[in-house]
Amino acid sequence: MDARAILAKLRRHEAPSEAELRWFSNGLADGHISDAQAGAFAMAVCMGQLGEAARVALTLGMRDSGDVLDWDLPGPVIDKHSTGGVGDCISLLLAPALAECGGFVPMISGRGLGHTGGTLDKIESIPGVSTAVAQESLGEIVARVGCAIVGATARIAPADKRLYAIRDVTGTVESLDLITASILSKKLAASPQALVLDVKVGSGAFMKTMEDARALARALTTAANAAGCRTTAVITDMNQPLAPALGNALEVAEVMKALTGETEGPLVQLSAALGGVLLADAGLADDVQAGADSIAATIRDGRAAERFGRMVAALGGPVAFLDDWRRFLPEADVIREVIAPADGNVAAIDGEALGLTVVDLGGGRQVESDVVDPSVGLSGLVRLGQQVAKGQTIAVVHAAREDAALAAERAVLNAIALGHAPGAVPDLIHERID
Repeated sequence: MDARAILAKLRRHEAPSEAELRWFSNGLADGHISDAQAGAFAMAVCMGQLGEAARVALTLGMRDSGDVLDWDLPGPVIDKHSTGGVGDCISLLLAPALAECGGFVPMISGRGLGHTGGTLDKIESIPGVSTAVAQESLGEIVARVGCAIVGATARIAPADKRLYAIRDVTGTVESLDLITASILSKKLAASPQALVLDVKVGSGAFMKTMEDARALARALTTAANAAGCRTTAVITDMNQPLAPALGNALEVAEVMKALTGETEGPLVQLSAALGGVLLADAGLADDVQAGADSIAATIRDGRAAERFGRMVAALGGPVAFLDDWRRFLPEADVIREVIAPADGNVAAIDGEALGLTVVDLGGGRQVESDVVDPSVGLSGLVRLGQQVAKGQTIAVVHAAREDAALAAERAVLNAIALGHAPGAVPDLIHERID
């Protein structure tokens, strides 16, 4: 094998063989592929298309560049992945609900990326929680609790970790082939028997159009099913934040309100819909509707909340978190209401702008070394189609400093458009791709 020969193939728009892509993946992991060769590979793939067979081969090669987990559990191992949005804290709600329905959920998750929040940052806003869990401990927690939300260890898909860092600095992140291989190499390393993919589309998502979202959903489902994992993608709306809050601790608060019956709405609805698909695919429900009903029941009667509390404790968090969760979550020093400048109806919400506002407040990372402030963000956000009066609160800013709060207030006013006619309210679920 020779990296230059593989790069020459890509330059001629020829797909490398499965053996070549596995060799290249191993080279990314062990270092015998140089940064220059990795960057050239990423750019060549980005400028062309690998095709379905090569995309699957690259995914499996990157998965097999590290450890692939093996399980001996009395039920199916199942998982969920979201392509990213704003106010999207479904994983925190869904993992314990799935475990309560008989699944085992080793959910290997990520940090915030761009304008979207990261599941790991959110759950780590709970004092004491650590998602840096050794693989041996992960197996024990999943067997005992049923679910664990953790970060990937250095032994999980190391080829992806290396290639992603290079893609980030070479402008090659937005490649369907590379996105597919990156997402699935980590997810498939956990050896799930069934997987549901929440592919977001809209102003707060990476995929802004249905055409792009559909292409990604098909690429992901095709590759995952070819790898032997029964996978379904659900394309869901992200033209407004899923939860009425953005920011790590603030989103955990919304999850706790849903788990303890204080609120219902899109978080619970989408959790049930995604969970229903996954339970049906895993053989834990007769059909999707029966699965959705089971998920909703575990949330409604408090069983999912109890399971969430056990997971928090197993990850090092407070044993009594469920009993008095508001006491444990950090609060920002400055809290400022954003007031509607006029009467009107909420006609449009720029989700990406809101997400970047949270990053600017310190709730996300500008560079990898930034330390996230878990207390900052936005809450009380209005919804599309909602009628508001002049002087009404349309959002609440949570900031570390007064000047940051003022800047965030201006950004929120620019991101929420008011009109005379009621704005269209899109469906929460657009399409399902098996």
